[in-house]
Amino acid sequence: MRILCTNDDGIYARGLTALEKIAREISDDVWVVAPQEEQSGAARALTLAHPIRLRQYDERRFAVSGTPSDCVVMAIDKIMDAKPDLILSGVNNGQNLAEDVTVSGTIAGAFQGMSLRIPSIALSLARLDRAKAKWETPETHGAKIVKTLLKTGWPSDVVINVNFPDRTPENIAGIEVTRQGHRDAYQLFAEERKDLRGGFYYWYGYTGELSDPPQGTDLRAIYDGRISITPLHLALTHEDAILPLSEAFKE
Repeated sequence: MRILCTNDDGIYARGLTALEKIAREISDDVWVVAPQEEQSGAARALTLAHPIRLRQYDERRFAVSGTPSDCVVMAIDKIMDAKPDLILSGVNNGQNLAEDVTVSGTIAGAFQGMSLRIPSIALSLARLDRAKAKWETPETHGAKIVKTLLKTGWPSDVVINVNFPDRTPENIAGIEVTRQGHRDAYQLFAEERKDLRGGFYYWYGYTGELSDPPQGTDLRAIYDGRISITPLHLALTHEDAILPLSEAFKE
């Protein structure tokens, strides 16, 4: 099996090392194509207004001056001599849950693979207490989860979103297949700061407030110390809204 590894934290990210470890427990045909610099929050962006540059580190390891989606496109169109059988994206330094899935570069890399008809899995490690990242947790449990997913299979228009809780491997409370949750607290804020010349700049931050999600959601699973596995797809149409809107625009 040929595996392509990518991420949104960049070619030097610790999570990419964890992802490669997972991939090499499954196959010895592992390729890495990751952003040259961090692309967190890039979502499904493609670099359209600037040239893309490529840097090769060894035979199967490359960096791209662009987004995770760029990395997948470049890997398949220009770098690899044959399509991968599987794309793994991550392991992200921080959870990708609930509304995160629409802005996550990690998940975007997997969606780009899915759109090219390649089975794709996004993996992320929660950092709820901001303590030292417990990379040993995805390294311990990741390969087994991926192998089980591959054995079971999933629809071709679905991306699998795996989140590991902020716990050591032996303290994992289980594995749960979940649905995408929704936070009841808005966490993002912009902090104003002053530079050395008296000008102002702004930096995004997160409040860290936890919501109170229902059982069965990705949020609840992670809060309770379980590994969350969520099947995601790109069908964003709200079916129940079609009829009343259609009625409103009838002539």
